[in-house]
Amino acid sequence: MKKIIFTLAITTFIAGTVLVGCQDSSKKEEAAKDNVEEARDNLDDAKEELSNVKAAATEKEWNDFKESTASTIKQNEIRIAEMKTKMKRTGKSIDEMYAKQIEELEQKNKNIKLKVQEYKNDTNSDWASFKEEYKRDIDELGTAMKNMTVDNK
Repeated sequence: MKKIIFTLAITTFIAGTVLVGCQDSSKKEEAAKDNVEEARDNLDDAKEELSNVKAAATEKEWNDFKESTASTIKQNEIRIAEMKTKMKRTGKSIDEMYAKQIEELEQKNKNIKLKVQEYKNDTNSDWASFKEEYKRDIDELGTAMKNMTVDNK
């Protein structure tokens, strides 16, 4: 009889330990899930704040960039107009190649202007690559205009 009571007591103790041990794990698991959920919420909030800060900084930079671009494009238009009037004043027969080059410069300037107008200043666009591409296009146009006005005599 002592053996049966002893076996029953040990079995009850083991079963109780297992049940208590499982309950603690489920509580720990639930707490860990809560922590993960909270961390995800914090990460989402941080991403949103970064996006807002990034957009605000880019907005000021974008407005400055637009003003600078408008000025550069206007200067290019004036230089192209000067080339056209200079070509007309000479009174010589118009060199078709020179006229064609002026037209190409004018078209490049219009394309750059259009590119700037169509650019969407949002967080999905790649501001750095757009700015780099714009700078390259403006430099190429400036070099081409300089080469057009050089007198090769």
